[in-house]
Amino acid sequence: MKNLFSPFTLKNMELKNRVVMPPMCQYSVEQKDGIATDWHYLHYVSRAVGGTGLIIVEMTDVEPDGRITDNDLGLWSDEQIPALRRIVDAVHAHGSKIGIQIAHAGRKAEDAPVPVAPSAIAFDEGWKAPRALTTDEVREMVGKFRDAVERAVRAGFDTIELHGAHGYLIHQFHSPLTNKRDDEYGRDRTRFGCEIIRAAREVMPADMPLMMRISAQEYVEGGYGIEDSRVFAKAYLEAGVDLFDISSGGEGPIGASGRPGTHAGYQVPLARAIREHLNVPVAAVGRLDDPILANAVIGNEDADLVAVGRGLLRNPYWALEAEAVLKLPSTAPKAYSRGF
Repeated sequence: MKNLFSPFTLKNMELKNRVVMPPMCQYSVEQKDGIATDWHYLHYVSRAVGGTGLIIVEMTDVEPDGRITDNDLGLWSDEQIPALRRIVDAVHAHGSKIGIQIAHAGRKAEDAPVPVAPSAIAFDEGWKAPRALTTDEVREMVGKFRDAVERAVRAGFDTIELHGAHGYLIHQFHSPLTNKRDDEYGRDRTRFGCEIIRAAREVMPADMPLMMRISAQEYVEGGYGIEDSRVFAKAYLEAGVDLFDISSGGEGPIGASGRPGTHAGYQVPLARAIREHLNVPVAAVGRLDDPILANAVIGNEDADLVAVGRGLLRNPYWALEAEAVLKLPSTAPKAYSRGF
């Protein structure tokens, strides 16, 4: 039977287990140049030492004004490749695989003088008012995503994840709440995401997997639900996505009537719904820090991978601890074997 420590293969990427460290912004680029630092190196490599099967580098942006803050990572320049390649090589040396999340914050770019978005709709009263991208600028943005993905490939990553969740730019295009355009990117709200997926595939090796994070449920009045996300996920699947990383929310301030659950595993049903409807591999995320629960998600075939966020922030060796909790043979490095 499958469990959390069963191997998993997606195209040419072979994972030793199904534990994923999801992308979590570190806001630690003090020079504000988008280049990964020693903090990022220690942060990611320690999780490889700790036995994590797949590590996904935090949201990395396609242009300077696409960052959530100016302290975020970027891949808009070749100068940003070497620091990432150093991380990739070290993670590989410790037996883990590594991906990177490519993104643009859109209207949620806090430090951009004037954020951009599909439509000129602010996130909230306290946020900057964005300007709507022109049709030509949308097409240029697709090219910026393509270029960032190509740089990530050159840096040696095993997989690419496109960020289509949490109210960032791709999500803003496929949500009816934030896309009020009257051009082709408004008439077909999945067009922007599909063009980015196809552009990414153009510069990726054919056997390299492409992942996409989506918010499968919105939590504001008039937001979309699982039936809608099944539709746009199908379009993204047909465009070239190999696995969906299933999250939710982020599109706006949460209304009282739409507040998500805070119980452990509250997003797992969304992952299962996408997996079963589209017959596509998925990763589940959200309050899955308990190894017994994480293992059950795999054993019950609710998802193919389990992303453990806060648990891995607290403990780089979460995967090794989980093996002990589940009474499975330890894969701890020899130097640490006495501890497990």
